[in-house]
Amino acid sequence: MRADRSADRSTGTGRVGLVTIAREWGRIGCIGFGGPPTHISLLRQLCVERRDWIPAEEFEDSVTATNLLPGPASTQLAILAAWRLRGLPGALVGGLSFILPGLALILALAALFLSGNPPLWVRGAAAGAGSAVAAVAVHAAWSLAPVSWKRAGKARSARARWLGYALAGAAAAALTGPWLVLVLLAAGLVEIAVRASGRRDGRRFARRIGRRATSWPVLAAAPVLGGGMTALAWVALKVGALSYGGGFVIIPLMQADAVDHYHWMTDGQFLNAVALGQITPGPVVQTVAVVGYAAGGVWGGLLAAAVAFAPSFLFVILGGRHFDGLRSSERVQAFFYGAGPAVIGAIAGSAIPLSLALRNGWQYGVLAAAALWLLAARRGVVSALLGAGALGVAAALAGWPVG
Repeated sequence: MRADRSADRSTGTGRVGLVTIAREWGRIGCIGFGGPPTHISLLRQLCVERRDWIPAEEFEDSVTATNLLPGPASTQLAILAAWRLRGLPGALVGGLSFILPGLALILALAALFLSGNPPLWVRGAAAGAGSAVAAVAVHAAWSLAPVSWKRAGKARSARARWLGYALAGAAAAALTGPWLVLVLLAAGLVEIAVRASGRRDGRRFARRIGRRATSWPVLAAAPVLGGGMTALAWVALKVGALSYGGGFVIIPLMQADAVDHYHWMTDGQFLNAVALGQITPGPVVQTVAVVGYAAGGVWGGLLAAAVAFAPSFLFVILGGRHFDGLRSSERVQAFFYGAGPAVIGAIAGSAIPLSLALRNGWQYGVLAAAALWLLAARRGVVSALLGAGALGVAAALAGWPVG
């Protein structure tokens, strides 16, 4: 191990082979079950602890910077780490190697679960796993809340604003669907204005950003008239460009488009899609590939994934040199002090429409069991979904409704 480390240092981080990047990032893409915490841990073990490719402080700065960007943060971290090693070629090879294993698996599962006449046990497994999705959303919000609450500080006014932002995000996710992004932006802008209340330039900055920000989210949240591949690409672009704070934030947006507007999927099928995004290695954003498959088969799934992940590559390739300045900006930090709690509230609030999408009484029992498993027993998401799927198979074989 020590000899390997010395060899890695002697080559220099700029000369790590593309084949090595493809192999190592592909390995993480294959075994990265468990979402962003697992991805970050595996990348840290590889780049910092085992190979000494990236200094520990620089890696932690990369984690912070990617969490300030819209899109799947762990995917952007994988792209950024490879970019630091080999620039543009490294970013492309590393990012694709990280994404493709999970994408291939989720498309194969989509073909099984969304086929015209799947076997009874498959429909039962889908209904069971889909029942647990709302509990997974609450668990995701619960795991993010302590750090964000601590960042708010001990001042009563700051904690009151934190609660207000979180409640606004929860209400928006439950009630407004694709317009959720407006609330997230508003929370960030309010915090900028509050923190800069004693400085005229800060208030002027917040007003200027507010004027610019009120047009593009309205356009982005709106659906494209008609349907087809153009509409699918638009939905995928919104997923990839607006998912602040984690993949669950875009669940209400995707549900509104895929189920309510374009009718590519039923509520039950959408729950299955979210569950598949959780049990496969990779980010929740890969749920959009299942939506794409429902809209246009394999080519639809590939198109949706390509469009959804394109912003992550562009953010890193075009903006990687500026990430340190972004992270140190007081205004950017203020924005995320406001938007962060709203994101957490939105993730929790998404559990409401996901719960309402359940159609059978036994599914609420599975939902309650999953909530106890995740929140009381503090067990993992993958085991919760697999267990829920097994309960769904048992329900189907017992003759209970799974449609």
